[in-house]
Amino acid sequence: MSQSLSIHCESLLQQYRERLPELEQLAATVHKTIKQALREQGIETNSIECRVKTEASLAGKLERKGDKYQKIEDITDLVGLRIVTFYTDDVDKTAAIVKRLFNVDWKNSVDKRKLHNLTSFGYNSLHYICQLKEGSIPFEIQMRTALQHVWSAIEHDIGYKGAVKLPPEFRRQFSRLSGMLELADDEFSRLRTTMSEYRRQVQALVKSGKLDEVLLSTDSFASYLELHPFERLNQRIAAVNQAELFPASLMPFLPLLEKYKLNTLGDVQLFIDEHSEDAYQLALSVIALTDLDILSESVGLMNLCMVFVLKKGLGVVGLKDIYDTINGEQPQNQRLAEQVYKQALELPFMSQFL
Repeated sequence: MSQSLSIHCESLLQQYRERLPELEQLAATVHKTIKQALREQGIETNSIECRVKTEASLAGKLERKGDKYQKIEDITDLVGLRIVTFYTDDVDKTAAIVKRLFNVDWKNSVDKRKLHNLTSFGYNSLHYICQLKEGSIPFEIQMRTALQHVWSAIEHDIGYKGAVKLPPEFRRQFSRLSGMLELADDEFSRLRTTMSEYRRQVQALVKSGKLDEVLLSTDSFASYLELHPFERLNQRIAAVNQAELFPASLMPFLPLLEKYKLNTLGDVQLFIDEHSEDAYQLALSVIALTDLDILSESVGLMNLCMVFVLKKGLGVVGLKDIYDTINGEQPQNQRLAEQVYKQALELPFMSQFL
């Protein structure tokens, strides 16, 4: 028996040893249950940490305040989980999921976010004491944001932890930083909400056909692609050799469209309307004498970009830039650009360059 522990505390420590396999199984069950539930609800987390309190840690706790525990079940943090989310509102969503999955001991749970202490940002976790629905040893779940988690780690690292004996100028500095991070936490959540609303507005404008009102961006281009704007051209090109089209992402073309000064989705639609026939003729000149029977769904947009740079007089340099952007810089890009340029010279739209 440890000289620093009472007989009662040693008894609690022995109960811990006997029930350690049960605690480890409980930790695994809770971790798996929470992880699956969060994934099903689409909540992304920075981390989900799970641990069973070590014997050394428990012994230290019992040495400090062992008299307050009558039995091993009174120690509520033998199994602990910490869920770190990216956004403050996801902490509340996670809490709602935890309430649905487990029985929560509200008397011993605490929402430290309501303390409103200027130096408490790192401790603003939501702490629930829980049990499985069918009953179990209690376990603790802490829920906090990534910024709160980082701040707490920094406080621990430099030995601050809300120390009141520090000089006033140091405590003021911590308070200012704490307030800034709390504001950042709130603003990130607000920004996500704003961006979600913007995406909904973009989708509505795209579906209504008001393309001139939608600025070209990653989100708007992705919504525009849901309308399959290049499908007709793709089908015409594929019909040359009765080829099959296989899926391909068109998002890598976005930097090219932006480089071509297409500012709105209306500009992209005009780009398609103005150059589709020439793009078809260019594709025809390249594949008509081949036996290609499988083509990428990017074939239409690729030929549109080629026609655009050729009409702008950018020649081989412009064609190579397309290959470099889509495929990455490779030695064969120069050769491919020269081949396409040579074949394009035979087409009517290139007569001005002869």
